[in-house]
Amino acid sequence: MVMASVKTYSLKGKATKETVKLPSQFDTPYRPDVIKRAVLAIQSRRYQPHGVDELAGKRNTAQSWQTGHGKSRVPRIKGSGTSAANKGGFAPGTVGGRVAHPPESRKVIVERINAKENRLAIRSAISASANPTFVKARGHNIDNVPEIPLVVDSKLESLSTTKDAFEALVFLGLADDLDRARDGRSVRAGKGKMRGRKMKTPKSLLIVVGEDLGITRAVRNLPGVDITEVHGLNAELLAPGTHPGRLVVWTKSAIDRLEKENLFA
Repeated sequence: MVMASVKTYSLKGKATKETVKLPSQFDTPYRPDVIKRAVLAIQSRRYQPHGVDELAGKRNTAQSWQTGHGKSRVPRIKGSGTSAANKGGFAPGTVGGRVAHPPESRKVIVERINAKENRLAIRSAISASANPTFVKARGHNIDNVPEIPLVVDSKLESLSTTKDAFEALVFLGLADDLDRARDGRSVRAGKGKMRGRKMKTPKSLLIVVGEDLGITRAVRNLPGVDITEVHGLNAELLAPGTHPGRLVVWTKSAIDRLEKENLFA
């Protein structure tokens, strides 16, 4: 269970006299199984269908020699005796033959999830983000963060420069986690380096706002930082890689809108 109310912090990192009562979404039971399903459903929509030519490995003159030659009865290319799969689809394990079960572009690769189950996953991920144990377990550095969940004055939404946004995050005790993401950038192993995804960047904090008044442009260049309006929350933003407990910064207007509109109920 999370606290019934939390303090609101100014952009200077000071606690204000105003407190915010957390909406019911923050009291949702922890369901890592549902969260994982919802994240995988989102990821599956980004998969690109892939298939092979239906005649791949079959364009040959191969026929079996049958018995009496002291050799196996696999299809063999005429004139050479090299084994291969023939047009009928026999012996897929032979050198130069077809693949036994190749990928097919018509395969359904999108994972579906029920609407109610998806909303439960989002609520559960919101609840997990308010638990310091889960946030630490996920790898976030929150030693200097004044409170989890962290609710900030709505003036944060109006910041328009990276300098101002970074300064505000430093005042709020988030510098350590920003440094963790920046220092954790590394070159990806494998061929992905050649395919437009050379670098890997750890996930840092998520900023949830009630309305974007310029903050998106201000933080988009900070490594590992994501931002979304509260109605655009999804399971993957709250639990990247299916791992709940992301460090989330809420603006007061986002909390108010979450409760007023009863989002994800």
